[in-house]
This record gives sequence, C-alpha cells and structure tokens, in this order.
Amino acid sequence: MDIIYLQQVRASTVLGWYDWERTQSQVVELDLEIGLPSARACVSDHLNDTIDYDKVVTQIRQDLTAKHFLLLEALAEHIANIVLNDFGAPWIKVSVTKLGILQEVARVGVTIERGQRA
Repeated sequence: MDIIYLQQVRASTVLGWYDWERTQSQVVELDLEIGLPSARACVSDHLNDTIDYDKVVTQIRQDLTAKHFLLLEALAEHIANIVLNDFGAPWIKVSVTKLGILQEVARVGVTIERGQRA
C-alpha cells in the first residue's frame, strides 16, 4: 500500500472535557498517514490519480473551526471519517496531540487506525 503522510499539521478547534478547556479554540497537532486506493499516481504522475493532501488539510481545518469535541478520541475519529469517506482512502492512521495542556507534560495525544490496510 502506498501511503501519504502529513506531519505536525496545526489546526484550531474547541476541544476538552473540562469547562476551562472549552473557553476558546486551541491549537492541536495532527499526524496523518493516508493509504492510497491505488498506485496509479506512481505511473501517471497525475494529481487526479492520488489523494490531494492540500485539499485534505484545507477540509480538516475548515471542519474543525466549526465543530467542538470533548475528547481527543472523538476528534481523531472525525478526522478519520473525513479522509475515508470524502477522499476515498481505504486506510488511515490519525494522531491528535494537545500541546502544553498539562503542567510539565509537553504533549498529550491519541492515535487511531481505521479502514483496511493492504
């Protein structure tokens, strides 16, 4: 399986279980590994034969500004569904990281995998 990866994508959303976390948007960091439905782009060298990662990032950022999440797990699931359903990826691995949310903890996050990896 061919995989596109995007690392340290920053996006803003309202996220958190506690009331104080939901008073304003916070920046989260995303790492995505997106399975491609075929290897056609390797031969054709054409954007139509792959998943346009610029469109993926743009859609995720737009979507996250309009949605609010209580848990990192729900946010990761939402992102996975966007990529699987809207972009036709057969498999995705999503990592979502909150930065500096806990004292003396640099990062807190979750990783999920959805779909079928060939």
